Amino acid sequence: MSSPKVYTRTGDQGKTSLIGGTRVSKAHLRLETYGTIDELNSVIGVVIATMQAPEPLYSLRPFLQRIQSDLFDIGSHLACEDAQIRTKLPLIHEEHIQELETKMDEFSAALPALKNFVLPGGCVAAAHAHVARTVCRRAERACVAMSESQTDGHDVEPLIIRYLNRLSDYLFVLSRALNWDAKSDEILWAPRK
Repeated sequence: MSSPKVYTRTGDQGKTSLIGGTRVSKAHLRLETYGTIDELNSVIGVVIATMQAPEPLYSLRPFLQRIQSDLFDIGSHLACEDAQIRTKLPLIHEEHIQELETKMDEFSAALPALKNFVLPGGCVAAAHAHVARTVCRRAERACVAMSESQTDGHDVEPLIIRYLNRLSDYLFVLSRALNWDAKSDEILWAPRK
């Protein structure tokens, strides 16, 4: 038995189907938004791939993979224009945001106080966490733009925007923790005089 083909050719003219069946341009804001969520998910995959065992933070892999699953849930909501169908899709909850906050508090308790802006970089995993943070901020902006462009005001669940806001904070703290764990110095921003 052969695997089904990945390609369908239905998008060759620059259109795709949303969950619910509506065909839209691949340049549609909704696609840009959930495409950015997909990009974020991929960058988090790179963070995971570059974390080296037996570092203590290597144990974070399952938590980061749960975040990736959360992002799939968010992407499915953003890809669906039908409010009734969306009620049947999995979604993140308040507890997911609280979990991010708890993890940040745990990291922050072990990290030196931050007295200046940090330049992205350090060990490879931390540098990728910084990229993930910036993609997450872009995804958050796209969600806000999508939400503001809808006439009913309910097309992007406010919890999604809150989750992405908190996730970008988490990814920043994660980058610091990864550098600390790898004994890689943080490079502080030093404006030229």
